[in-house]
Amino acid sequence: MISDAMRAAQWPVVAMALNLDDTREGHVSDEARRVLAISTFAFTLCFAVWVMFAIVALPIRKELALSEGQFALLAAIPVLTGSVLRVPVGILADRIGGRVCMTALLAITAVPTFLVSRIDASDPAVAYDHLLILATLIGLAGTSFAVGVAWVSAWYPPAHKGFALGVFGTGNVGASITKLLAPTLVTLVAAGGVAGGVVPGGWRFVPAIYALALAATALGVWLLSPRPDMRPSRGRLLKSMIAPLACLRVWRFGFYYVTVFGAYVALALWLPKYYVDVYGLELHQAGLLTALFIFPASLLRPLGGSLSDRYGARPVTFASFAGIGLFSAALCLPMGILPFTVLAIGVGVSMGVGKASVYTYIPHYFPRDVGAVGGLVGAIGGVGGFALPLIFAAVKVRTGSPESTFFVMLVLATVSLAVLTYTVFRMRVGVSSRGAAQGVAS
Repeated sequence: MISDAMRAAQWPVVAMALNLDDTREGHVSDEARRVLAISTFAFTLCFAVWVMFAIVALPIRKELALSEGQFALLAAIPVLTGSVLRVPVGILADRIGGRVCMTALLAITAVPTFLVSRIDASDPAVAYDHLLILATLIGLAGTSFAVGVAWVSAWYPPAHKGFALGVFGTGNVGASITKLLAPTLVTLVAAGGVAGGVVPGGWRFVPAIYALALAATALGVWLLSPRPDMRPSRGRLLKSMIAPLACLRVWRFGFYYVTVFGAYVALALWLPKYYVDVYGLELHQAGLLTALFIFPASLLRPLGGSLSDRYGARPVTFASFAGIGLFSAALCLPMGILPFTVLAIGVGVSMGVGKASVYTYIPHYFPRDVGAVGGLVGAIGGVGGFALPLIFAAVKVRTGSPESTFFVMLVLATVSLAVLTYTVFRMRVGVSSRGAAQGVAS
């Protein structure tokens, strides 16, 4: 018997066939696993930096005497810019490869992050303006999601894309890292710093440490990533790369992502205040209970991806919307803190599974445009995360009921479920019509 390796050496065509067979059978290379591990670590760090101002802006508000509006703008700008810029950065990752793009992103983001630690507060107005500029640039960290999705998808075979993208998406847990770690870092070094201010103290220590971590990770990505890299859009015209963005299906995926990711971001920001206002908890207790929602919403993405690989993205997404809707319906009623927390965790579980299943759609329908399409879907979801807290606040003022937050969630999940159901119905009707036409023609 001639081995596959011998046949491959003798006949290049056979070698190509063997590679195709590996892809069909779900073969995952060591290089692909390395890409997944490196990109997930980088995304986790970037996500922690992206939401840094959620903690750092609290002592900044006191030091610069910021108004509520100034504080909200400073905290929100990185989320907004990082969401909007996901589309061009995702396209760039498809064209030049994830290795170069992720390395550059980490290195560039390290600069404004470090400069935050050097802000001169002697003139509060000038200091605030500088912080706004730096916060806008730090928003680049949020584009790491689009880079990682394109990079991982390029290396993984179709049979494992859902699971791989789910593992990568666990980097969302970076939000919890900042909420749990940053408060300790703020108090770790005295405000005056160490070594005559070379090492800054107080809140400035947080961006200094994050900048060092970003620079070190950039070096690690560059040295440890496999070469040559995958570049699925190399040589393609920009016009052909952005053409899928005009497809209604892409925007529908974006709307789905608002429900599973945008609402996740919104609730991660909203729940601490909810626990304080409704149940009278201390802020650190509210943060801990909020983490119980954040962790399953982040760490269950691999499960959602694996289920999508096995059963398809559509039924898993349907189950996710149904779960979010059912738990949100229950949360519309006043209740004690224990059942509220359990139900909120249920919402988080549903979102964690759904975030992976929605992204499993993308490489299936747009295998050559994961960066562009994934960037737009992520951007729509991120903008939803920016807008939903404003909607929560407006509805609460209008109704006077804190539970109205979950009525908004119920409406969002119900509409998403209706859109998905209608889409499936239209697809089945279309398939039946084509089958009938072919039968008449034959």
